[in-house]
Amino acid sequence: MAKHRRLQLAVVGSGRCGARLRGLARGVGAEAARAGAVLLTGGRGGVMAAASAGARAAGGLTVGILPGADAAASPPNPAVEVAVFTGIGQARNQVLVLSAAAVIAVGGGWGTLSEIALALKHRIPVVSLESWWPERPDGEAEPLLARAATPRQAVAAALAAARRRRGGPAGKSKAAGRDPKREEQA
Repeated sequence: MAKHRRLQLAVVGSGRCGARLRGLARGVGAEAARAGAVLLTGGRGGVMAAASAGARAAGGLTVGILPGADAAASPPNPAVEVAVFTGIGQARNQVLVLSAAAVIAVGGGWGTLSEIALALKHRIPVVSLESWWPERPDGEAEPLLARAATPRQAVAAALAAARRRRGGPAGKSKAAGRDPKREEQA
C-alpha cells in the first residue's frame, strides 16, 4: 500500500456560467494542478469544464464523477482525463465530495449548494469563491467554511484545510514550495 496519496480537491459549481466564473474556475484548476493535487469535478460543463481545462493545461490529473451510467447518458467534458460513470444521478454529489480532501465552490446553483452542505455534513472543508455562503441557524461560525477572493487563495486555503484534516502540516505546499498563509495576505 502506498505511503503517500496525492491530495484530491473537488471543484463544484454550475454547469453553465459566464466568462468571469469560467476564468475563476480555470484559475482554480491550474493552481490545484501546480500544487500537485488531483482535481475532481462533476465532469460536465460550465465551472466543471473550466476547472478541468485549467488543471489539464497546467499538467494536472482531472477526474469527472458523472451522474449517468455511461458516456451516452453523461458526456464528460473534453478536459476530463478519468471519467467515473456512477449511474446514480445527483446522488453522485455525495460521491464527489466524499472523495475530496477539500471542496472549492465557484459560483453555482442548487446542486452546488447541495455539495457544500454534504461536504460540511461530513466535516470536509469548503472554500467559497464567489459562491454560496450558508449561515448556521444558531449564529455560530462554521469553522470548515472559508472565503477566498482569488483562485490562488482558494487553493491555498483548501490545501491548508485538507492538510490540517489529515493531521499534516498546513503551511507549505510540498509540490509547489509555496506558503499558502503568505499568499493569502498578498
